[in-house]
Amino acid sequence: MTSFRRFMQNRTGMVGLLIVLIVALAVLIGPALIPYGPEDMDFMAILAPPSLAHPFGTDSFGRDVLSRVLLGGRVSLTISFAAILVAAVLGSWIGILSGYHLGWTDGVLMRIMDLLFAFPSFILAMLLMVLFGFSSVNIIAAIALVYLPIFARIARNTTLLIREEPFIQASRLMGRRPSAIMLTEILPNISAPILVQASVGLAFAIILEAGLSFIGLGVQPPTPSLGGIMSDGREYFSRAPWVLTMSGMAISVALLGINLLGDGLRDLTDPKLRERA
Repeated sequence: MTSFRRFMQNRTGMVGLLIVLIVALAVLIGPALIPYGPEDMDFMAILAPPSLAHPFGTDSFGRDVLSRVLLGGRVSLTISFAAILVAAVLGSWIGILSGYHLGWTDGVLMRIMDLLFAFPSFILAMLLMVLFGFSSVNIIAAIALVYLPIFARIARNTTLLIREEPFIQASRLMGRRPSAIMLTEILPNISAPILVQASVGLAFAIILEAGLSFIGLGVQPPTPSLGGIMSDGREYFSRAPWVLTMSGMAISVALLGINLLGDGLRDLTDPKLRERA
């Protein structure tokens, strides 16, 4: 049975994939279908409750919350996905280099990763944002740096497990360069745990990005973000709870789908868990 067929039979993974696809389609094409722009103000409908005209209600400036949540979700997902992609690529390469060469290479690279591990993730991200500014590129770099050592550790540990396997030794005897061995032999064989970690990391990256925006260190106005919408909504939560509630619900649905998808991928890659799929 192929991996694809096993995944199709995994209910948890399929439900997660469905939710992720729905969320992705909503944030990609949703803003184009909403008749209101995220910055359009209607001073006759300030803090209007959810209705047919405004399914998620409006905020303190009369802006449609649904359009802001959809565009903010696109911004948050784009930043989080880009950050995890950068962290996965760089971290995996650092881990493979460290696990393959060992010696001083391993010592230097892993001590740098240990240094990054020494800081709590949110504190490190806050520090980087304060030092380098609040642009989207800096947010991506900050989140990527937070998760870089996680991918590096996973790649190193899995590389250590297979570096002495016969097919690796055969490649060495054939005179292949270490870079070619790492790219074509080691990387494909350690990609499964990295992919699972990427799905888990994406969920935490969304939370981290939302947290930074919530306290004003993330995406800056007028660009909407889910954390920024929640921060605005808390100021008048008693009068208009739908602003904070709807943006928080959007984050919760996205996290639910990503976590379920990650569970399905874990079941697929772990032989001990395949029978549960």
